[in-house]
Amino acid sequence: MVPDVDLAWRRGIRPEPPIPVSDWADRHRILPPTSAEPGRWRTDRTPYLRAVMDALSTASPYERVVLMKGAQTGGSEAGLNWLGYIIQNAPGIAMLVMPSLDMVRRNTTVRIDPLIEATPALRELVAAPRSRDAGNSLFRKSFPGGQLVMTGANSAVGLRSTPVRYLFLDEVDGYPGDADGEGDPVDLAIQRTATFRGRRKIYMVSTPTLKGHSRIEAAFEHSDRRFYYVPCLNCGDMAPVTWARIRWPEGRRDQAHLVCEACGGIHHEHEKPRLLASGEWRATAEGDGRTAGFHLSALYSPWETWAEIAAEHGRVRKDPARLQVWVNTKLGESWEDQAGDTVPADPLMARREDWGEALPASVAVLTAGVDVQGDRIEAQILGWGRDEEAWVIDYRVLWGDPSGPRLWSDLDMVLQATFPHPAGIDLPVRAAAIDTGGHHTKMAYEFCRTRLARRIWAIKGRGGPGIPVWPRRPTRTNKGKIPLFIVGVDAVKDAVYARLRLTEPGPGAIHFPRRLDADYFRQLTAERVVTRFERGRPIRSWQPKRDGERNEALDTFVYAHAALHGLISMGLRLNEEVEGVASVPVRQGAEAGRVIRSAWMT
Repeated sequence: MVPDVDLAWRRGIRPEPPIPVSDWADRHRILPPTSAEPGRWRTDRTPYLRAVMDALSTASPYERVVLMKGAQTGGSEAGLNWLGYIIQNAPGIAMLVMPSLDMVRRNTTVRIDPLIEATPALRELVAAPRSRDAGNSLFRKSFPGGQLVMTGANSAVGLRSTPVRYLFLDEVDGYPGDADGEGDPVDLAIQRTATFRGRRKIYMVSTPTLKGHSRIEAAFEHSDRRFYYVPCLNCGDMAPVTWARIRWPEGRRDQAHLVCEACGGIHHEHEKPRLLASGEWRATAEGDGRTAGFHLSALYSPWETWAEIAAEHGRVRKDPARLQVWVNTKLGESWEDQAGDTVPADPLMARREDWGEALPASVAVLTAGVDVQGDRIEAQILGWGRDEEAWVIDYRVLWGDPSGPRLWSDLDMVLQATFPHPAGIDLPVRAAAIDTGGHHTKMAYEFCRTRLARRIWAIKGRGGPGIPVWPRRPTRTNKGKIPLFIVGVDAVKDAVYARLRLTEPGPGAIHFPRRLDADYFRQLTAERVVTRFERGRPIRSWQPKRDGERNEALDTFVYAHAALHGLISMGLRLNEEVEGVASVPVRQGAEAGRVIRSAWMT
């Protein structure tokens, strides 16, 4: 035989060394300079990941490993260690599925390529990214005896590719409900492993989202449901680290600590490494014998302190939209859906306020949302204060023919208006989101094309799970060939309806002026959440309460909310803006009425 062929043949028939994934990582994994802690991987830094990784080893009896987690716990890094182990120690066909193809491209650049380049044991097995070898691309990494295929859960074509022995499903709660009309992407991906039944390994990892709709929670519930128990350093009682055990002196969240429920003993942050090192996983259910399920909250993270988590809770606890994110990402728990219930219009109308001709003093940023109908254009301007407290500043219905220029000229005047502030300044509309997905799309494109410098953005709303409020970048695949921003309208409606229930001023609260009529509130509350089942999976969507009911007040509110997040994506820090406006001295004469400008504005 030719020596290279002989070597490859011998590698192919060589039994897989029976080392666990954690041992491989400790021996070979090098974290790149871009990592929070560059250098050699140490499982002892996150001892709770040892069992997770070792369950993925080829010698492990488990076919499926489920990790329902909070942020900053290392779950994805454990998956990268597993991929490195596969490439060097147990070669075969592996597939990594992320929520979208865009996320695959970013992940390859930020995580997969650095994994290979920084780890000598892998660098010699995978072709350099700059080579012309088709085996090393954004979506494919070839190595002796196998290859890593990477695809998005939104691509049915990618999910229908070659059979795979190893399947890494990352952030599964961000997957769409359906992949190009061909079914649930998780089911499609798992079908690729069918020919390796008994030898396959499936790793599902994600932060959970909504209760009853969370894929990772459903998978965890069907596992043996393991929690990481740590000992009390005083009495030895073993228990998981839970939010109920985190306490602090009144008004001093910066002194948050862990309390033993058995003896009352207190454990401070500096003792966390000792607690983690002495911990152990304990199953709380029988499971099916083939699925190992692990739950990890950010309370275990060595990169986030109990004080930081407690402080963030203090900031978001009164705002359901932000509290949901905290529950998902810090506790690693699903959120009980609060948007599904109907919000009545009359109580909202009864909460109307008088704040005079000037803006409320707490407003610092104005955004607008615009909806185009067949015989009119409707626009809503919202004012934003600290922690996304919102005020409805103006609502306009511009009657006329949107196919001609006059109505668009009227809209331009509305968006160019400035509003007097009690601090003696005038605030402009900082950004506007104009829906282009309905009537007169071409005219909407043209209007936005020449006003990009003013942050007049063309948007298209899209429903469904996993779609962010504002995209990382716009698409240009439209007839107008202009930047088009895809807005996750379901995510915004969830936040809006949860916040409509807040009755006290503060984070996330929504304020309405006296001049709004009953029709506005009927439109604002015109939708509800409906859950239907397709192929046995719950699909959640927003639908009108009654057929034909108008909802422009809700739509324009959603678009104005999205425009705020567009500004945030560009670097706007809302709370700093509030502080900046509050610090402006009240002046008279020529100084009064000037437009406030932030350092980030061009």
